[in-house]
Amino acid sequence: MPTVFKTSLPLRTIEDPNPAVSAPLKAAQAGMGMVPNMYAAMANLPALLETYNHGYGKFRAEAGFSPVEQEVVFLAISRLNGCHYCVAAHSFVGDMMSKVPTEVTDAIRDGRPVPDAKLEALRYFAHVMAESRGNPTPDQAKAFLEAGFTEEHILGIVLAISVKVISNYSNHIFHTELDPGFAGRAWSPAT
Repeated sequence: MPTVFKTSLPLRTIEDPNPAVSAPLKAAQAGMGMVPNMYAAMANLPALLETYNHGYGKFRAEAGFSPVEQEVVFLAISRLNGCHYCVAAHSFVGDMMSKVPTEVTDAIRDGRPVPDAKLEALRYFAHVMAESRGNPTPDQAKAFLEAGFTEEHILGIVLAISVKVISNYSNHIFHTELDPGFAGRAWSPAT
C-alpha cells in the first residue's frame, strides 16, 4: 500500500490567539464537552471547519433522514472513502446517540448488506452515489426511490458526500488520531 502524505500542520487549540481558530473550537468544547481531533486539525483553515460545520448541521436538520438513516449514510460514505476516524466516530454516535441497531452499524463497517431492507437500500445508494461520483444508473435510482425515498433524499446524499469529502479527506492527510471516546469503535480500512 502506498504511503499517504501527512501534513505537518499542528492540531489547533481553544487557546489559539486567532479567534477564527479558537471560537469554533470553543463552541465544539461547549457543545460536545471536547474538541475532537478532527476539528482541531480542520481549524488550520477556519473556512474548512466552518463549511464542514454548516453542511453537517444542514444535513442533520434538513436532509429529511431520520437519525438512524443519517448514520447509515455517513457510515457508508466514510467506509467507502476508507476514513478510519469517521467510521469510528459515526459508529460511536450511532451506538450512543442515534440508536442505530448494532447489527446495522457492524454490517456497514464489515462491508456486508444491512439486515433491514430500507436501510440497506439507503446504504447501497449512498455508496453508489459516492463511488460513481454522483452518476447512479436509472435502475439504481429507481430501486432507491421504490424503497421509500424521494429525489430530495438524493440531494441530501449529495450534501452528505460533500460533508464527508471535507472530513474524510482532512483525516487522511492529518492521519487523525482517534479521540479516546471513539477508540472502542476503532476501524481500519483493511478490515
